[in-house]
Amino acid sequence: MRLLVASDLHGSAESLRFLLNKAHELAPDALVLLGDLVYHGPRNPLPQGYDTRSVLQTMPDLSALPCPVIAVRGNCDAEVDLGLLPFDVAESAWIDADGLNIFASHGHHLPERPPCPGVKPGTVLLRGHTHVPRGETIAGLHFWNPGSLSLPKSGSPRTYGVIDQGVFSVLDMQGGVLLRHAPAAV
Repeated sequence: MRLLVASDLHGSAESLRFLLNKAHELAPDALVLLGDLVYHGPRNPLPQGYDTRSVLQTMPDLSALPCPVIAVRGNCDAEVDLGLLPFDVAESAWIDADGLNIFASHGHHLPERPPCPGVKPGTVLLRGHTHVPRGETIAGLHFWNPGSLSLPKSGSPRTYGVIDQGVFSVLDMQGGVLLRHAPAAV
């Protein structure tokens, strides 16, 4: 199973167009959006290609992809924005892929490190929010973050993620692999 994963678009029409092209190129089984889709947020600069109207007009193209869209709500996703999207946005989602139990959320309500109450060892915590790519295992929990296509932080480039056959990869916009992480059996 192949999942295309993106987070923190923050209203960048350029990043959304890139994501659409990547979805057509990779033909994933699902597109996973980890929140902060339309609004840039009060603490962030305007991202390159910031154009919320264009983003909202382009979003129907995501629902026309030949794969489902799994979207979760970010801390900058307002009710008014979510009401204009052509697909459902949940607070979080469980995804079963290639034997992995993946909990997808924006991540702003989750700790960055264990303990994570109620989360069983072996679970993948797929999240955005920090805008920093991540792939590591701590105390049996797997922390995966695709970074941000629009507003990367901590010196990282603009990135997205791919989960393919149980392996998480973070790639830059030129297709270079920044990291790969495969969970060891727990």
